[in-house]
Amino acid sequence: MDLDWSSSSSAYRLLFRALSLIPIYHYLLFASLILIVLFYRFLEFHFLQDLFSVFTGSPVALTFHPASDVYDAVVSKCRILHGTYLATPWLSSPHLQTVFLNFFGRPPFFKYRRQLFTTPDGGTVALDWLMSSDVSAGAIHVEGVVCKDESTPIVVVIPGLTSDSSSAYLKHLAYHTAKCGWKVVISNHRGLGGVSITSDCFYNAGWTEDVRTVVSYLHRENPRAPLFVVGTSIGANILIKYLGEEGENIPVAGAVAVCSPWDLLIGDRFITRRRVQKFYDKALAIGLQGYAKLHQPHFSRLANWEGIEKSISIRDFDNHATRIVGKYETVDTYYRRCSSSNYVQSVSIPLLCISALDDPVCTREAIPWDECRANKNVVLATVKHGGHLAFFEGITASSLWWVRAVNEFLGELHASHFMHVQKKIPKPNTPLGTSIDRGPYVNVTEDGMVAALNNELKNDNTEEIQVRQPLLK
Repeated sequence: MDLDWSSSSSAYRLLFRALSLIPIYHYLLFASLILIVLFYRFLEFHFLQDLFSVFTGSPVALTFHPASDVYDAVVSKCRILHGTYLATPWLSSPHLQTVFLNFFGRPPFFKYRRQLFTTPDGGTVALDWLMSSDVSAGAIHVEGVVCKDESTPIVVVIPGLTSDSSSAYLKHLAYHTAKCGWKVVISNHRGLGGVSITSDCFYNAGWTEDVRTVVSYLHRENPRAPLFVVGTSIGANILIKYLGEEGENIPVAGAVAVCSPWDLLIGDRFITRRRVQKFYDKALAIGLQGYAKLHQPHFSRLANWEGIEKSISIRDFDNHATRIVGKYETVDTYYRRCSSSNYVQSVSIPLLCISALDDPVCTREAIPWDECRANKNVVLATVKHGGHLAFFEGITASSLWWVRAVNEFLGELHASHFMHVQKKIPKPNTPLGTSIDRGPYVNVTEDGMVAALNNELKNDNTEEIQVRQPLLK
């Protein structure tokens, strides 16, 4: 027994002696490699996969009905949607892409022309216009004037949660769409873009009344101009819900939904699942609190202000604000009623939906694959990588892939036979609250929230027009 113990002790001493002979920097190198592997997995890098594929990118997957006329007449001609997407090599992580977009973004420089639009309930919506002449070489910006052209297409853009027209990704979209010769108008959500809240109706994930009112107004002012709508993130959710509610009684010729959350309940579960997702949840909650502070008199009167101040998650904010003002029994009830996945089968116009399968905010688990496949008017384009509203491409990360895809799709759609279909003029607006879910604000996984903390009463990116409705005359 003593011999066995002595032999074992001697073996350990020999092992420790051997380990002590290994230089300390070898241990540091080994520890560094382990940390790199853990960091690589934690941030979901895909650089090695891109390297092994010789940076050829991943193909765009298209989901559509076998008899889809939208695919045959429009999407089949879109080269970008039938190509591949390769992320910027030094941004080969959905988290890096998303963070880079929000803090840097590299947006083009220009100034919008602002129109203050008054809604039937007394609310104020800032419509920020960008014309093709504003982005042309040598163009002279005429302050406060928006020329009325009966045939020039108009693209209405619905921003994401607490995003406004100054957000980098919206400036990318507006600039490149205007370069195509079209008019672009960012329909900012209430209380954003430096505009005060002027009524007790706040927007939320199911609030489609402002989109409905703005689109109807633009159609009346420009009856011969094709109208297209692009929604981003929570704006995509609002867009799809609006299209489903309207059915065929809609003046919109086509639409694109980018990075929609689809199912808000699934999104809520997803954003609290992993530590990295909880980081987004916390950051977004801070952004919502910042937005609420900008309009504290309204939130203090209509919601639970003490609860808002203590909120540490999106769900907390919705429980103390959205649910109360919207008169939802539970937060889950709000999520279920406002999820756009419930409306996608009722969409009656050409709709392209773009999502990244590695979106760290709006999970792929919420994508309604079967519903998209069942509707002949819907084409779903999914990309393996891209993050949330990012999709940076090129070595300099100066371009967003989805912006190019959107403009190509709208261009092909505008040239297709769908433009010859007579659109119905929508009926007069119904009283607010009869069919539209109400609430103080949106909830859902989204980017752009932190921007709410920096919003000031005046937006330096706009030339304000002191006219309310009759801007386009």
